[in-house]
Amino acid sequence: MPHSKGMRLRVNGIVQGVGFRPFIWRLATELKLTGRVYNDAGGVIIELNCNEERASEFAEMMSQQLPPLARIDAMHYEPLDLPLFSSFEIDVSQSGIVTTGCAPDAATCPDCLTELWQSGDRRYQYPFINCTNCGPRLSIIRQIPYDRASTTMAEFTLCAACQQEYDNPADRRFHAQPNACPDCGPYCWLETPDGELVASEMPFHTLGEALRDGLIVAIKGIGGVHLACDATNEQAVKRLRERKQRSHKALALMAANIEAIRQFARVNEQDEALLGHPAAPVVLLSTQEKTDQLRAIAPSVAPDNTKIGVMFPYSPVHHLLLAEIDFPLVMTSGNRSGEPQAITNDAARSQLYGIADLLLLHNRPIHNRLDDSVVVAGKHGTQILRRARGYAPTSLSLPPGFPAAPALIALGGQLKNTLCLVKERRAVITQHLGDLHDASTFDEYLQTLQLYRELYDNAAEHYVCDMHPEYLSTKHGVSLEEQGNHLTRVQHHHAHIAACLGDNEYPLAGEAVLGICLDGTGFGTDETLWGGEFLYGSYAEMRRVASLLPVSLIGGAQAIKSPWRSLYAQLRQCFSAGQLAEMIDICPQFADPMCNSFEKMLTMQLNCPLSSSAGRLFDAVATALGCAPVQITYEGQAAIRLESLALTCQEEVEPYHLNIIDNHIVPQAMWQQILTDLRQGRSKAAMALAFHKGLVIALSEMTLKLKAAYDFTTVVLSGGVMQNLLLGEALQDTLQASGLSVLTHQQLPANDGGIAFGQALVALAKNQ
Repeated sequence: MPHSKGMRLRVNGIVQGVGFRPFIWRLATELKLTGRVYNDAGGVIIELNCNEERASEFAEMMSQQLPPLARIDAMHYEPLDLPLFSSFEIDVSQSGIVTTGCAPDAATCPDCLTELWQSGDRRYQYPFINCTNCGPRLSIIRQIPYDRASTTMAEFTLCAACQQEYDNPADRRFHAQPNACPDCGPYCWLETPDGELVASEMPFHTLGEALRDGLIVAIKGIGGVHLACDATNEQAVKRLRERKQRSHKALALMAANIEAIRQFARVNEQDEALLGHPAAPVVLLSTQEKTDQLRAIAPSVAPDNTKIGVMFPYSPVHHLLLAEIDFPLVMTSGNRSGEPQAITNDAARSQLYGIADLLLLHNRPIHNRLDDSVVVAGKHGTQILRRARGYAPTSLSLPPGFPAAPALIALGGQLKNTLCLVKERRAVITQHLGDLHDASTFDEYLQTLQLYRELYDNAAEHYVCDMHPEYLSTKHGVSLEEQGNHLTRVQHHHAHIAACLGDNEYPLAGEAVLGICLDGTGFGTDETLWGGEFLYGSYAEMRRVASLLPVSLIGGAQAIKSPWRSLYAQLRQCFSAGQLAEMIDICPQFADPMCNSFEKMLTMQLNCPLSSSAGRLFDAVATALGCAPVQITYEGQAAIRLESLALTCQEEVEPYHLNIIDNHIVPQAMWQQILTDLRQGRSKAAMALAFHKGLVIALSEMTLKLKAAYDFTTVVLSGGVMQNLLLGEALQDTLQASGLSVLTHQQLPANDGGIAFGQALVALAKNQ
């Protein structure tokens, strides 16, 4: 074949499994260019028989007309000798060093929905309809390159009609790896909890009838199994909670369309855009006041919240089910409390026995578990609370100034764990894996680590972990160190701030910042438990310059589970034990004989570690205002109730006063005000709002005090408590009004779901 001068374009990003090659074929054909396009392990290679000017024109049009799920992170082109092609071809994938990304799973696209409901279409009401613009990706992939043989669809042989679509670059199903139809693809069925098949020619109609009758059903979807029931049926919701052993934590809902959601929640333009995004996350919405015209959601759906989490149907299975009913569904993960969501049919049968009354299963294997992502729209933009299906595993660029790095893996924390794999100039953050307390979740964590190492060909010998010696992620890091790998330990709140800096692409050589990190607890450099911190520095080094006043955690971890212990410890700094015993009108638990043991523990400093935790301060105030349970049933329960109470306040309130003494925010004056207000019968909603406002003022005053001593113009906000919109947005507004630049999280959660990225950046900065 004769050769000529030509141009080669290398494109990196989300460019495999998203219809990118047929898009390139169509564009090149339209521009009458000859050449070829093919996948390799690094992305997509485009070779064109043209000069640099024509290649530049092609690249510009390519960037402007990308397929819906594609994303270009980097593009390079170079001149070289090429065969003189007679047309433009799509060539076979080539192997090599893996640097490309895997696209997230995406909600069913409009074209597939049209076919789903078109009676003459061969995929009419087919539960697994998809194309290159939608459907499963991460949930079915086993390895890269993303070809059918690398997915769980490998066992399904395409029929002639599907093969023709798959081979035709002009078809939107060209190389759609999950492509299938009723003749050759997966199928679903109904069965009882005892494993007996339920004969039904219309399984979704049968499911709808069961839901109408108040039954609980299990539904195997894209990234796992869900449990569903009628969200307007209080008895059904209560029964689901009892069987699943999930007492209070809010349950997500699924509703057919925006009109259905407006029956029980307020939706603005930003909310509507999030609901309709291809990621189809759970969106937290403010509830509507019930009227005769609006549908009432069962009170037990979200008993602690003024917000309710809702998502649209995002798979054909969901669309077919929602079409059979006229009410929203509770759609929560199919698992027993504390265990990972079931993804296999056998796990669904065993784990959900005694919970589900009916199961809808299918034979398309799920290789990677994906929880539903959770987001909320705030005044300053979208806040991601859980980053999973639809968002993961999109990669992030290393911030400016970070050089191409050798392979490195950050192991995350103990709660809301994610992993971060760095290679060259990209960081891949895994989906939300959950809390590592449970053995099966930790097993999943280890499996995911191995999977991502293989997916991204990451042979790291450098690992990064938290400093807390009891985190299972840290212990795993130590075991890897013992095997000869290098291990860097990063302080918990430093990782939080670094994650937010990286999330905002803050440069490595940027000026030092002040980080305000508010969360539950994290192991400090002084080996005490931190949680309400002011840190000054940059990626490589940060030092603690101020904090909330440390208070004893009576009983250690027990204080996290029993919020009234935090109230006792807070008030004990202001009053004697005898005075506290007379405050049973404030907290009935103060009459418990256990308080005598508390005094001995405090005196002897026995299992009463000091902690500056912001979360425990919220627990204490929530207990004083009567909105915290004696024992919490999920993390952050008392704080969520306190924020919800504050949001119900309809009056102007004066903030409570917290003193700034040296480098501590001291709440003693606030406690005096709270006790006075309680005895005078002040509205507890007003008191909850006064606390939030007072804490914002104290945090701002401490920031301005520190600005006089340290050189910074940028403040970084992170930590799980910053997910409290009432607090976080007011603090951002106040600091910006003071002339400071404020950075908050953009693509990662402010909670521990983001710290793996921060751990990685700190380790990279330290090793410069």
